[in-house]
Amino acid sequence: MTQTLVDWITYCLLGIFGLMIIDFLIAFAISFWAGTFEVTFLPYLKDIVFYVLPLNFILSMVSIDPTEWTLVVLYFIGALSVMIKYVRDIIGKFRTASTPSDNE
Repeated sequence: MTQTLVDWITYCLLGIFGLMIIDFLIAFAISFWAGTFEVTFLPYLKDIVFYVLPLNFILSMVSIDPTEWTLVVLYFIGALSVMIKYVRDIIGKFRTASTPSDNE
């Protein structure tokens, strides 16, 4: 089984969308058990516009890149940073409410 660059680009995009879905499901489950149902799709749509669309724009400009690798590396750095953002958001959802600070 050979792995091409297009495969890795696809895996990065699927990883981003997968983490977005996991983040949404966790937020939905927390709000379901709390009885609030305050989960909306708007933040996720905003993240698609702010994070995924620029990554696709970077990929569309690869043909005009004279080195043919600069924008691809930039894409992978951007995709990795978005994945790290969502992993941190997921971890933050599991943290309990902060304990009272010592300076109160």
